[in-house]
Amino acid sequence: MTDIYKHISQTLKALRKERGWSLDRAAQETGVSKAMLGQIEREESSPTIATLWKIAGGFNAPFSTFITDLRADAAVSIHSSGKTKAVHPADAKLKVFPLFPYDETLHLEIFLIELLAGCEHMSSPHKPGVIEHVIVVLGSMEVLVDGTWKTLHQGEGLRFSASQPHGYRNRTEDVAVIHDIIHYGSMYS
Repeated sequence: MTDIYKHISQTLKALRKERGWSLDRAAQETGVSKAMLGQIEREESSPTIATLWKIAGGFNAPFSTFITDLRADAAVSIHSSGKTKAVHPADAKLKVFPLFPYDETLHLEIFLIELLAGCEHMSSPHKPGVIEHVIVVLGSMEVLVDGTWKTLHQGEGLRFSASQPHGYRNRTEDVAVIHDIIHYGSMYS
């Protein structure tokens, strides 16, 4: 397994230890099976992005906690550059890069996401109060909000409550690149 899986494993173990949770309790809180959580901790399985979101939600932790070891601070300048990457083979058409990891002062994290041709990714509802902003940087894509797919073209954006099922898809032959800003309010204060 690669370094990201080691980081995911270590983060999951640390969060369980910090809360004093057994694997049973973690499974109950996240909706991810005890067997899967154990496999992730032992680096025997790599979680999909959807599974990571469930784990993050169950632990009431920002998603970027699992894919980067950086913590942002609004008072400190951060230069961020890098390539997007698939987190799991099943997510090969969805590549994510934490442009700015979770910031404890601003209560947000910013991702650069590539949706390859034919990508469709469904996301479970986040906690109440979580707001997403999706801005198309290149190409066009669709966002599922309020049960309806809304088309966004380059330069357009959409803000919505992420506490509902939502999704992202690219029905074109070209890569769509988006910025996804997730604002958690004071949820993690």
